[in-house]
Amino acid sequence: MVAVLFCITLVASAGVGAVYMITAEPIAASKQKAVQDAILAVLPAFEQSEVEEMTIDEMPIKVYKASNDGDVVGYAVETMTKKGFNGVVRLMVGFSPEGEVLNVNVLEQAETPGLGTKMCDEGNPLLSSIKGKKLDSMKLLDGRLAVRKDGGDVDALTAATISSRAYVDAVNRAYMAYKSVVDGTEPTDVSTGATKTQKGGNNE
Repeated sequence: MVAVLFCITLVASAGVGAVYMITAEPIAASKQKAVQDAILAVLPAFEQSEVEEMTIDEMPIKVYKASNDGDVVGYAVETMTKKGFNGVVRLMVGFSPEGEVLNVNVLEQAETPGLGTKMCDEGNPLLSSIKGKKLDSMKLLDGRLAVRKDGGDVDALTAATISSRAYVDAVNRAYMAYKSVVDGTEPTDVSTGATKTQKGGNNE
């Protein structure tokens, strides 16, 4: 009986391992394509890009600087939060060289269907509240964006306050990363306000 169970377990494990090996590369390629598509969705057309990586709140953030013939056309920030109703929310936030929000693309979310998932909808209240605006010109709470329920002026999704707060949290982190690359402002942890960041860069 023990030998039979061992063989079954061995075969099952080998099967899982084989499936992982077969699917790992296509999954990675699919995720990379989603990132590239998101960058194109939040920025004007560009020819070259450079990426700088940093860590804020112990979360990886990437800033893609896009340019044409050496002229910067915008910055796309791959940002995230762990405060979603069902965990991680990842966004791609596009900024103009002057700091205006050009667009936001949701890369990953597992929010409640019909409620928090509306953050993906074109023209949703969250996006409409910040698109075309410089975030430091908006009503800030302790220097950061906040939904109206918390004293800010970002319109939340109906019946999805937690998801809305998560979206805003990720955007705040994106703006910190953008300012870090553009003018050298050291990002602060969103949760504590402490200045703690790690950086690295490479070309794409």
